[in-house]
Amino acid sequence: MSYIVYLSGEIHTNWREEIHGQTEDLMIEFRAPVTDHPASDAAGDFLGPVKPGFWRDHQSSGVNAIRTRHDIESADLVVVRFGDQYKQWNAAFDAGYSAAKGIPYITLHAEELIHPLKEVDQAAYAWCKTTGQVSELLRYVMTQK
Repeated sequence: MSYIVYLSGEIHTNWREEIHGQTEDLMIEFRAPVTDHPASDAAGDFLGPVKPGFWRDHQSSGVNAIRTRHDIESADLVVVRFGDQYKQWNAAFDAGYSAAKGIPYITLHAEELIHPLKEVDQAAYAWCKTTGQVSELLRYVMTQK
């Protein structure tokens, strides 16, 4: 059995690499958004100059959304990571998009974020606190062990 897993959310820690390392024996194709923040912010710059701020972000988010929506729609499972340092509105949107499309998702975040993420967690298939729990969930889903 093989799986496509989309790793959404926080880009300031190495949580994706931890999951990769803990599941390298499984047949998983991982996909993710652009995690290079400056590159992501500049994704739409080739379309022409716009005012800095809202319009640049708006233009680049549209370009990034092409890839993101495709990768979420082709995923068997989405992992949505919320860090404690920044607000990841894009991650919350990815969770909602997954739910609307009927694509199972799980959340990964600390206990301190339970209240602000209660609606996001309610629609999730599971809530994990560590990358180890995510990896064990993937192992179980794929091997029943």
